[in-house]
Amino acid sequence: MPVTSIFALLCKDTLPQTHKETKQICRNISHHRLLYVFLQSVNHQKQFLDMNKSSATIMAAALMLASSCTEVKQEGQGYEPIIGKQEITIKDGRLTPEALWAMGRIGSSSVSPDGKQIAYTVSYYSVKENKSHTVIYVMNADGTNNLLLTHTADSEVEPTWIKGGSKIAFLTAASGSMQIWEMNPDGSERKQLSSYEGGIEGFKFSPDESKVLFISQVKYGQRTSDIYPDLDKASGKVINDLMYKHWDEWVTTAPHPFIADFDGNGISNVVDILEGEPYESPMKPWGGIEQLAWNTTSDKVAYTCRKKTGLEYAISTNSDIYVYNLNTKETKNITEENKGYDTNPQYSPDGKYIAWQSMERDGYEADLNRLFIMNLETGEKRFISKAFESNVDAFVWGADAKTIYFTGVWHGESQIYALNLANDSVKAITSGMYDYEGVALFGDKLIAKRHSMSMGDEIYAVALDGLATQLTQENKLIYDQLEMGKVEGRWMKTTDGKQMLTWVIYPPQFDPNKKYPTLLFCEGGPQSPVSQFWSYRWNFQIMAANDYIIVAPNRRGLPGFGVEWNEQISGDYGGQCMKDYFTAIDEIAKESYVDKDRLGCVGASFGGFSVYWLAGHHDKRFKAFIAHDGIFNMEMQYLETEEKWFANWDMGGAYWERQNPVAQRTFANSPHLFVEKWDTPILCIHGEKDYRILANQAMAAFDAAIMRGVPAELLIYPDENHWVLKPQNGVLWQRTFFEWLDKWVKKAPSE
Repeated sequence: MPVTSIFALLCKDTLPQTHKETKQICRNISHHRLLYVFLQSVNHQKQFLDMNKSSATIMAAALMLASSCTEVKQEGQGYEPIIGKQEITIKDGRLTPEALWAMGRIGSSSVSPDGKQIAYTVSYYSVKENKSHTVIYVMNADGTNNLLLTHTADSEVEPTWIKGGSKIAFLTAASGSMQIWEMNPDGSERKQLSSYEGGIEGFKFSPDESKVLFISQVKYGQRTSDIYPDLDKASGKVINDLMYKHWDEWVTTAPHPFIADFDGNGISNVVDILEGEPYESPMKPWGGIEQLAWNTTSDKVAYTCRKKTGLEYAISTNSDIYVYNLNTKETKNITEENKGYDTNPQYSPDGKYIAWQSMERDGYEADLNRLFIMNLETGEKRFISKAFESNVDAFVWGADAKTIYFTGVWHGESQIYALNLANDSVKAITSGMYDYEGVALFGDKLIAKRHSMSMGDEIYAVALDGLATQLTQENKLIYDQLEMGKVEGRWMKTTDGKQMLTWVIYPPQFDPNKKYPTLLFCEGGPQSPVSQFWSYRWNFQIMAANDYIIVAPNRRGLPGFGVEWNEQISGDYGGQCMKDYFTAIDEIAKESYVDKDRLGCVGASFGGFSVYWLAGHHDKRFKAFIAHDGIFNMEMQYLETEEKWFANWDMGGAYWERQNPVAQRTFANSPHLFVEKWDTPILCIHGEKDYRILANQAMAAFDAAIMRGVPAELLIYPDENHWVLKPQNGVLWQRTFFEWLDKWVKKAPSE
């Protein structure tokens, strides 16, 4: 592009104000992608050039652009659009599916060594392209000077400050596979640091930066072509043990931790810590680099691993923390005596201790997640979070190694706590109707993401006295156009005389003199909290925007109300938790503004099971049901699910154990046994890549309803798992969800 062309553009009286205008101008000027990205970035930051500045400054910007621009193909000829920040106009202040998918979603963050800058990621989505794109920003410690660093169509993730803060390392597949790259804090001088075959999924540089620890997949098990080399095109799988599938994949690889030398320019001398071993570290399906840790002297690595395969793996949660010595090549299990999950090790800054999260019982994935530390000199171990009768969800050592900060849920809110290692006392730092997620050191403060039922994640600085300062404003332009419904907590007396916290979300412009259709929300998990969560699918505010009141009880079997409350649900799926659901909807139905003749019931996973169960027991309370990824037939679920430890613990055993009263009670409460009582329209939703709860559960429920003469609809996704992740599928989910409720609940005649 001629310099004069860019100069003319920069000197226009008015620079482009919208994404659409920016895109059109850049198409008209030789289709230069970098200029388009540059202008989009400028528009995003609201930092347009001051036309009163000297022409020399403008010319310098023009020269920089001209020298950097590279041509790209036109649309229709292999052109790959860059998915960036979306613009949307909201009508009537009501949240819509399109508005949810237009929101940027903040991911990981990293604070520079001097504490003056923060690098973080944002994922943007395009419904039209049905794709997402993750970019890296950097901002000052006070949230100012927010700068977009990455300008390619490839996603860039996991920004990490290295080389004293002079560089930011990150992952991108720009070279064809995910590799470690570096760039300056202004996004310039991008350089590839690794070229590891098979790609890299996560990384941590050693404290002295002489080495890098990274994750890569290795082959697991035999392929059909290994058994029969002449059948290399056969698609059949020969299976002879369990755990052949996990979450949404057929298991053909296992993640391993690797250590490589790093000389500042690249990696070399790569070593697989688990070479020749068929185990996972980190553990599937969600484990990442947080399950691995360097010690302070850069000569040891602690890693999380469940050294089991097949049936033994499928029935056990017994993972351990192993320490690998780089000098001796020896590995030591430091948690062998504990039989439940041990995960996420972190060394103290002074190098004297190691901390990790620990569950006591084998096979119980929802056991109390405790925080342990071990004195590295004496080997003494201590359960330090006893004073907090809920899960430690994330943690970080204080700089002086005398305090550990962690997040945990209590009474429907996830707050940040300080644990004093002098006496193991726990003190809440934050408060309010929010959920804090993750926590890291930020100078003399902390940094974390925060969300609520009324706002998605933003990054906050949190002072140790609890003062929280919002640093990012990623979706302010969207929130400014929205009117959110009121959220309030109510304590209700249950059938067994206990108190239950129930969230109630009201429509925008709520009028207590009107009557509103009302939805009972059934939580999944089953032991996942109904806290101040923000979801891009199960979003309470979009339900409220459609003029529904939502009732979301913290029924039996949820953390944040003590161990007894959390554990009551195990082996009792059709028991007290279902009575709690009835308590919640019956109590709210007493309100004059709730139309008791227009009630609906919705939920996913265990919430989907709840919907199927309630459909056979609701005594005509509800006008419609929606079940997503729910269990319909408990006997089939026991055999179909991949993580058998979950089925064994929650169901109490196998259905063929006739002398096992807990198991027999569980299977006697299978929803499919009560289909003859179904009398209410039901929508069944499921993904065919869901290997936690197979899609035939929804198909069977749908078929049963149709054969019973009950109005029913099936929304099936061949390409989705237990969640719905693709933008167009997400919009379809929302439209189908509300069309069903509007038809059978909102428009139902009052009796």
